Amino acid sequence: MKIFKCPSCGKYTMREICNICNVPTAEAKPPKFSPEDKYGKYRRMAKFNEGADNNVENKVIIISK
Repeated sequence: MKIFKCPSCGKYTMREICNICNVPTAEAKPPKFSPEDKYGKYRRMAKFNEGADNNVENKVIIISK
């Protein structure tokens, strides 16, 4: 059994098609954890840039190893 979430209405269901919207649902589980987080740098950059104003250039974080 899998739990799905409707991208349209946000309701959780166990069906592959939402019975409220008739839209295909997506799996609701988070990605697997890995200590070698390959995409963590990009997630942090996206989260940081998300708060940037439209009038100001996007902020960039430089992460060195």
